[in-house]
Formats: sequence, structure tokens, C-alpha cells
Amino acid sequence: MRPRSFRRIAYLPPPVIMLLVMLVMTALAALYPGPELPWPAWLGWPALALGLVLNLWPKRAFRRAGTTVNPLHPERSQALVTGELHRISRNPMYLGHAVIITAWALALGHLLPWLGVLVYVVWISYFQIQREERLLARRFGAAYASYCTRVRRWV
Repeated sequence: MRPRSFRRIAYLPPPVIMLLVMLVMTALAALYPGPELPWPAWLGWPALALGLVLNLWPKRAFRRAGTTVNPLHPERSQALVTGELHRISRNPMYLGHAVIITAWALALGHLLPWLGVLVYVVWISYFQIQREERLLARRFGAAYASYCTRVRRWV
């Protein structure tokens, strides 16, 4: 059993986790400035745009379906959203976060902050997505199981 305080941290909203990871990435780049990577920082802008699309577009689909976008309460889901971006990823919003973090790593231009992308993906997979999947499987049963066989967790 995890300590009580750790459980609270584990269930912070994913955007907060994303921002914390980006803050740590920034600190790593400042405290350990080498090695620099050989690309211009502006490459982060297209990645940022893609990450925002991946994160915001599915929220519109959730609202149209009349279901919650609150990642802390997947048990409140009223509909299983399987169209649009959810045809290629079961978690396009989290994929969007990962791409935004990738954009930040590109902008920082250092090697060490790339660990932030890995940390976010592992954290969200373990503490958020697995919990959501258990709840969605109970709520939507065979329909969710079928969806999981057709669409990958990330891409």
C-alpha cells in the first residue's frame, strides 16, 4: 500500500503533472547546461501546435458526447468516445501533453530535459490511465474491451 501523501500526489490533475514536469525540465537545463543539442529552439513551435490540437480537439468531442473531461473522475463518464482522434489513440489528450512536453524539450535544446517526456508518459500510464481503464471497463464492459482491441493506448 502506498503512503497516503503519495496517493494524493499520484492523483494530481494531468495538466498539473505536465507543468511540474516542464518546470523540472527547465531546472535541469539551467542547473546542468550541457550537452546542447544541434537544432534551433523554434522547432518546438510546430510540436507545441500539434500538442495543443491533440489535447483540445478531443475535449470538444467529449463535450458533444455529454461526458466528463475531468480526468480525476472517470467514473462520471456518460458515453464512450471512440470517434475522431480516439480512432488512433485511446488517450489523445495525454498524447497531446506528451507532445507539448516534447516541444518544451526541443525549445530547451539540452539532452537532460528529454527525461521529462519519459517521466510524464510513465507517470500518466501508471497513475492515471490504468485507473481510468479499470473504471471504463467496469462502466462500459464489452464495448470498451472491443475498443481496446482496436485502438492502442498511446498511438
